[in-house]
Amino acid sequence: MRSDHSPRTLRPADEHFVAPLDETPLREVDAVDTTAAPRSMWGEAAHNLIRNPVFVISALLILLLLFIAAFPGLFTDFDPTKGDLGVSNQKPGDGHLLGTTVQGYDVWARILYGTRTSLSVGFFAMVISTVIGVVIGAFAGYVGGWIDEVLSRVTEIFFALPLVLGAIVAFTALSSGVSTFTIALILAVFGWTNIARITRGAVLSVKSQNFVTASTALGAGKLTNLAKHVLPNAIAPVIVTATVNLGVFIVAQATLSYLGLGNGSISWGSDISDAQPALRNNPMMLFYPSVALAICVLSFIMLGDAVRDALDPKARKR
Repeated sequence: MRSDHSPRTLRPADEHFVAPLDETPLREVDAVDTTAAPRSMWGEAAHNLIRNPVFVISALLILLLLFIAAFPGLFTDFDPTKGDLGVSNQKPGDGHLLGTTVQGYDVWARILYGTRTSLSVGFFAMVISTVIGVVIGAFAGYVGGWIDEVLSRVTEIFFALPLVLGAIVAFTALSSGVSTFTIALILAVFGWTNIARITRGAVLSVKSQNFVTASTALGAGKLTNLAKHVLPNAIAPVIVTATVNLGVFIVAQATLSYLGLGNGSISWGSDISDAQPALRNNPMMLFYPSVALAICVLSFIMLGDAVRDALDPKARKR
């Protein structure tokens, strides 16, 4: 009878072959460059972004849209504000790339110049709402107490007001003298709440970290801690939300223009509204500005998703 501690004789069928390490790809897979400097969170995020095709595509589309908004005259010779009834409702061709509207406006020219209005309103609204939301959310989350209670209740009140509905009421009250900046300001007043809520949650998470406690023990004041330590480490989700919000504000501006509320500037929303009478005879008049709006909004949403994945620590561990 064989003892449990006696060596076992392997039969030929039980033998296993283990390749030498030099003959396997494990050495290359597990190799670590010890001479390279460690990346910061933002450096690692940038490294991941440039390798993400979603980010590259969305960034290129946004750069193209920004260039068109800045120099629309480079892409067309037509004035989008001058209509010619002699070429009313013309099909694409004959000098008009995408045809003309019922009023004789060049569709391609109006889409190009409408990019400037949409991006301007979206950018200003995003900046203003982000500033308001970060200030309110940061103070509510870091100071706490009755200040947190008051600011949280104010945020909830504005959060209960629909963005477009609130903007419609504000436009109706103003009735005239509405500029591009005024439109952006109105949208920002009703659109800062999600930034505030996200900032508050991020600040609550960061302020309990050891490095914040150590800074306080070394004599740093609350404002110093908030500005130098808490906000820089809580800003990542805010950036993602602000990027997505830009697309939301562009849609809101197009909706207001579609309803006839605006400053009369060229807009994709107003072009969609004007194309409705010709929908049966020439549906492409509605299709072109709708596609331009969809591409613009989708670009910013894709960019926000890519930035979120790059700044997510769990995503970086994949």
